[in-house]
Amino acid sequence: MKLLVVDDENHVREAMRLLIDFERHGITTMLEAADGNSAIGLIAEHKPEIIVTDMMMPSGSGAQLLEWLYANAPESKTIVISGHDDFSLVRHTVQYGGTDYILKPIDPGQLNAAIAKARAAWLREENERRQERERRIEINEIKPVFWDKELSALLQDPGRFRQVAARLQKEFGLPPDAAHAQVVTTRMDMMEKKLKERFGMSQELLAFSLVNICNEYLQRGRGGVAFRYWDGSEIVLLLWSGLNRTTALLEQINEGMAATLRTRLHFGIGSARPLPGELPLSHQEAQAALQHRNLLVKHVWLHRPPEQAAPVRPLSLTEYEGQLLLAVRSGSAEHIQAALSPWFEAVRRLQVIRMDQIERWREEFTVMRRAWLRQLAPGSDALADMRFEEEDRETIVALDENGQFSVTRWQQQLTDRFVKLSALLLQAQQREGSSIHDIAKYIETHYREDLSLQDIAAKFFLSREYISRKFKQEFGVNLSDFLTDIRMQKARLLLANPNLRIVDVADAVGYQDEKYFSKVFKKACGSSPAEYRKQAVK
Repeated sequence: MKLLVVDDENHVREAMRLLIDFERHGITTMLEAADGNSAIGLIAEHKPEIIVTDMMMPSGSGAQLLEWLYANAPESKTIVISGHDDFSLVRHTVQYGGTDYILKPIDPGQLNAAIAKARAAWLREENERRQERERRIEINEIKPVFWDKELSALLQDPGRFRQVAARLQKEFGLPPDAAHAQVVTTRMDMMEKKLKERFGMSQELLAFSLVNICNEYLQRGRGGVAFRYWDGSEIVLLLWSGLNRTTALLEQINEGMAATLRTRLHFGIGSARPLPGELPLSHQEAQAALQHRNLLVKHVWLHRPPEQAAPVRPLSLTEYEGQLLLAVRSGSAEHIQAALSPWFEAVRRLQVIRMDQIERWREEFTVMRRAWLRQLAPGSDALADMRFEEEDRETIVALDENGQFSVTRWQQQLTDRFVKLSALLLQAQQREGSSIHDIAKYIETHYREDLSLQDIAAKFFLSREYISRKFKQEFGVNLSDFLTDIRMQKARLLLANPNLRIVDVADAVGYQDEKYFSKVFKKACGSSPAEYRKQAVK
């Protein structure tokens, strides 16, 4: 905490240094000024929490300083020390925020009590200021989320318009007589990956920046508002003024995007429709404009819904599933690339590629991937899906450095997906083979225990059906026969010791019932334990 002493007499300032208990009050710095005018410069620079000032000074009186503090530094707490017992001075002190008026000669007890009182007042008010700052920050953080939800709901339920119209007028300048509105949309999942990387792959930060840039232009003329649609991937612009200048406005926004983020956005534009009833229709048109645009057309950033969707040639990725599966199982990146080449040759012959086609092909890849995982690595498909879905969410469309759709990049991207899937399947199969051998080793060392398939499945986090099937594939026998065979091998060794009773041998290999042990032993070895022992000890 900082303290400023303002007095034209040097010995008074020196006395302050001796009289004030700095440690008790938490004061780390004491500043000095000989008059009110020089004090103002120190206050502006150092912002002391407590100020002790004389009233009568030759240049800049204490009264003038109090008035300046009241207007420019109201947070500081002021104590007046004066040699004049003058009511008008006391009244002036109280009027302009002074906390105490102390007469000279200075009493140390009074002075320290006044400083303690001023310090307590400053700390209390600072805590209130801090809480107010936190409250404002919280409101500023919540406010955009609130409007995201309100405006998103409005696009689905225009009947909510009456509830929010007054707030839209106050907050964003919606004209009271606005009769028409227009929806424009862009999608973050269709933006280039390098743009997302600038924001640490955080969709929250990216959305925040995109909305702010759009609103810089929209709010200049109070002609609309941008917000994040509640599905998370869509940024929506709701326009209500200057609807005949929408194209020019969006071009300006894209220039701003290029200057700020070094990229341009594809905007889908809905038609101007009656407000609020047909807002959902304008939104659907804007979404359709993006969905049905021809990705092969370069350097066109603004899209309107077509009169009729362009015809597309049927082309299915599943037609190539057989050769793709063989390539994936081979584990060879070259084989995978060769298997995908015919598919992409067919893609390159297309005159139109739309977003709905891209999404259908992505869905076909997802279906194939999940089927292969269930078939070749059961139990691993959930984790694999999480990995692939996370990568797929990064960018739906493969874009080049100019933000344009690139078949070449898409081929690299899809090839990489299949190569990763191939490696994942290989690892899963190796891991599963290892797990079955781990189960076998576990049985070999715990054969004395009461082992059940359910217990083993729980221990190794695998299903009973899976263990049974894989164990039979790996060892040619089922798990129970494998366990019995180990127990019989150990039993034959123990029976060779004539000092062990048969009941002890049975217990040692995991059988509590001697008769049941004898029955199992005879079935497995062709003779009873007693008969086997007679022959073994001859």
